[in-house]
Amino acid sequence: MLDAFSALSRGTRLVYGRGLRRYVFAPIAINLLVYGVMLQQVLAHFGGWLDTWMALVPGWLDWLSWLIWPLFVISLVVIVFFTFTLVTHLIAAPFYGFLAAKVEEVVTGRPPLDDRGLLKTAVDALVRELVKLVYILPRMALLFVVSWIPGVNILAPFLWLAFSAWIMAITYLDYPMDNNKVSFSDMRRRLAARWWRTLTYGGWVTLITWLPLANLFLLPGAVAAAVLMWERHYRELGRDPRDITPH
Repeated sequence: MLDAFSALSRGTRLVYGRGLRRYVFAPIAINLLVYGVMLQQVLAHFGGWLDTWMALVPGWLDWLSWLIWPLFVISLVVIVFFTFTLVTHLIAAPFYGFLAAKVEEVVTGRPPLDDRGLLKTAVDALVRELVKLVYILPRMALLFVVSWIPGVNILAPFLWLAFSAWIMAITYLDYPMDNNKVSFSDMRRRLAARWWRTLTYGGWVTLITWLPLANLFLLPGAVAAAVLMWERHYRELGRDPRDITPH
């Protein structure tokens, strides 16, 4: 049985093996550029953001400052890296989609169902990323509001962690599904039907995004792992929602 960790391990070996490693250079370069810009901004403004949040804590909760402060730090770190991930994937989406197609061809011996040309594939990949943003941003905004509600915001770091795992799963598992003409709504149904495998995969990918510099070289492996997970756990699920049963 292929689990998320073994898929990531095998996927990373695949993309740096002969025949595939040339397809990872562009995504790594994009990630490196965005990482540098984001790191500069975080170092310049993180202290001010934290001070602003702590200033909103009501006086009657001062006795919990020892707990609230680290929770705010965790929340900010999650938000920053989540934003970094959204930006990098919006830019690198065409390259990741192309990489996923090449990995699928290597793994299965056949290309994905996608019959679009290179240019149309790149344009559609950007459109698909915008569809993801439409799905993600309202939910992200709701969590952001929760993070500011005194008392309730104690739960914010845990909600952000769960949300990050789900979104990372959507972000990466969508590449092979888009290549195989699975709609965004159908993809979400398939992921929900295999919710535990989906969240464990997304959780591992989230952890990878939090590894400074190392994530630049591991994220292409997450794309390959998504292809392996697609082949093992999601491809057989029918497009008809009635064919999908929770697992």
